[in-house]
Amino acid sequence: MTIQLIMKKFLSYFILAGVLATASMTAYAQDEMDTSEMVISEDTLSMASTDSVMEEEMVEEVAVMEEEVIEEEASFHQVIKQQFIDGGPEFMGIVLICLILGLAISIERIIHLNLATTNVSKLLTKVDEALKSGGVEAAKEVCRNTNGPVASIFVQGLMRMSEGVEMVEKSIIAYGSVEMGKLEKGMVWISLFISLAPMLGFMGTVIGMIDAFDAIAAAGDVSPSLVAGGIKVALLTTVGGLIVAVILQLFYNYLVSKVDSLVNSMEDASITLVDMLVRHNEGK
Repeated sequence: MTIQLIMKKFLSYFILAGVLATASMTAYAQDEMDTSEMVISEDTLSMASTDSVMEEEMVEEVAVMEEEVIEEEASFHQVIKQQFIDGGPEFMGIVLICLILGLAISIERIIHLNLATTNVSKLLTKVDEALKSGGVEAAKEVCRNTNGPVASIFVQGLMRMSEGVEMVEKSIIAYGSVEMGKLEKGMVWISLFISLAPMLGFMGTVIGMIDAFDAIAAAGDVSPSLVAGGIKVALLTTVGGLIVAVILQLFYNYLVSKVDSLVNSMEDASITLVDMLVRHNEGK
């Protein structure tokens, strides 16, 4: 009986130890899972916080770049405005007026000369066909319906056809000078502004230098900052005048070349017209 009791107690202790071991292992595994979940959540939170920080930094960098671009654009306009003010409105304003008037005349002349450009070969073909089909009156009607100085010269020459070919040549030469004067209209004003703008700039520079030397005499000392500032302000008017002259000179040269091209086409077309009229008279 004693041995059986001992065996039963041993068996009960063994079962109790197994249950306790199983419970402890389950609790340990649960703790491990909780710990791993906490680590993963901490890593996720740290990654999320890192991403948010990077996004904020990128947003700040973009904002800084936009501010820098805005500051550069604003600074350019501000610099131009400040340089204009430093140069003196009494001279810089006159130089600006020269630029505005010169550009206005140049644009008007460019439009006028482009409208005055005629397809000379096409016009000569129409005039030749009109002379063959309807005579001088039909040719005059064709020229009247065509814009440009070449057609106007043709009209004047055809109107003198009854007086002979020599009179036609004289009429074309005389009226060609009139049309040339119309083409060159306004060019003298552009040339004036080209010469006037630098002269006004130099005048502003001289007056600015006089003011700088007056300031030096009043101060009784030659200060580098005082001299440099006065010379800078004095030279701004010269720079403005030279810039205006360069811009207007480009337009002037283009207009001169355009006028020369139109004059050459008028001369060639006039010679061709005289030849046509001679052949027309011979054909009669």
